Amino acid sequence: MFKEFAIGPLTIHMYGLMMAVGFLSALLMTLCRGKKREFDEDVIWGIFFCALAGGLAGSKILYYFTVMPYILKDISILWDFQNGYVVYGGVIGGILCSLVYCRVKKTAFLPYFDLVMPAVSLAQGFGRIGCFLAGCCYGRETDAWYGVVFRNSDLAPNGVRLIPTQLFSSAGDFVICGLLLLYANRRPGTGRVAALYLILYGIGRFGIEFLRNDYRGSIGILSTSQAISVGIVAVGIAMYLCMPRLAGRIFEGKEG
Repeated sequence: MFKEFAIGPLTIHMYGLMMAVGFLSALLMTLCRGKKREFDEDVIWGIFFCALAGGLAGSKILYYFTVMPYILKDISILWDFQNGYVVYGGVIGGILCSLVYCRVKKTAFLPYFDLVMPAVSLAQGFGRIGCFLAGCCYGRETDAWYGVVFRNSDLAPNGVRLIPTQLFSSAGDFVICGLLLLYANRRPGTGRVAALYLILYGIGRFGIEFLRNDYRGSIGILSTSQAISVGIVAVGIAMYLCMPRLAGRIFEGKEG
């Protein structure tokens, strides 16, 4: 796949480029929607940088967790910062870091949580395109017409037809983004847009895991991401059904 290109002495890696496109698109979407809804732009910028830092740290930490048996054999894996990031770790780390930021700023977290999550789906959609171009997060072998063949990938098996799980995930993320935007326009209760993201993404991720064939760690009979998905969907359902009381206690520190 088209994984990199050069501009003079500079080599641009498509995975990193698509991640950058995703982050920038998410930021612009959030700033635009936040301005229309009279959110504090300084808080949005603060959340963005906290989510970026927390997301990178969280995605790396969860990756270390999933490959711990390999790390015990080769500790040099800890110093490889070019590869090895897990989306769920980034989502969880970004949310937690943003929550801490809002608590420090004494700003209500849930309205910004609702505002940001459609943009998170958008960023994830672009990120998964980057995964496809890099060859990571690849699917199982298939004879179906939609299978793809990698020729010079350092990560995916070359020369065999694989399910393009990265593109399926990307399409799903873009659909989730659209659904969340449509739902947000209905002005639902505070926290419900974010709750819907957790439900939709958790269900989608649980399903796509059955089609993947890269090593992702496991918890019992489930992959690590499937186990996390169960918890994420449960939290999302609880938030959606029990708003604003439950969400207020968990995220705002208030009695409902």
